[in-house]
Amino acid sequence: LADTSAAQWCADNQLTGLRLSKLTPPIGDSDFSCIELGVTYQGRLSVRPTPNPLFVNVDALVSDANGQAILNLTTVLRK
Repeated sequence: LADTSAAQWCADNQLTGLRLSKLTPPIGDSDFSCIELGVTYQGRLSVRPTPNPLFVNVDALVSDANGQAILNLTTVLRK
């Protein structure tokens, strides 16, 4: 449970940072990492277009040090 909660904080922080920046990330994938509760997590942001050109779909996938996926959070951001 601790890994899942920490991974969620990691993903939430990435998505919140995007919302607060008010900058639309480019379509594509980018990697990130974060440390929560002393554990380093690896992540990938995947930005994809939506049927509505005013929005993009953003997935934040967080994995453990072995590359095992722990959590995926999705949000929609306005361009």
